[in-house]
Amino acid sequence: MSKVSYYTAEGLKKLREELNHLKDVERPRASQAIAEARDKGDLSENAEYDAAKEAQGMLEMKIAKMEETLSGARVIDESQLDVSKVLVLSKVRIKNLTNSMEMNYTLVAESEADLKTGKISVNSPIGKGLLGKAVGEIADVTVPNGTLKFEILSIDR
Repeated sequence: MSKVSYYTAEGLKKLREELNHLKDVERPRASQAIAEARDKGDLSENAEYDAAKEAQGMLEMKIAKMEETLSGARVIDESQLDVSKVLVLSKVRIKNLTNSMEMNYTLVAESEADLKTGKISVNSPIGKGLLGKAVGEIADVTVPNGTLKFEILSIDR
């Protein structure tokens, strides 16, 4: 049974493109590497052949995992999301109550997380702590260093 995961339309498109790249470019490249190694002689002592077969196995595992992820992928309809609470795809402005620093994050699926662009996973400690909170509420977030308190300043889509 595959696990359901939610994506933006852009995130799902990237996932499909990556899968197609693995199937259409990387898979033939791996087969070519095996064929070239096979042509070099005795397979029992051919480390290049063993390495190429192992690389092909890893590639096939990655393709299978991505296909499983795609089979359970669902696109989030942003128009149906409640803006009164923090949910997936919420753009949240929060204030750290310890140092009064304000931060802006967008909560996204784990595979779309990118801290450089302000996208954090809903499965991260901060993401989990913010989910379900409304403007003005305090979120207690447990991190390896202790507990942080964040005030929800605004929620947008």
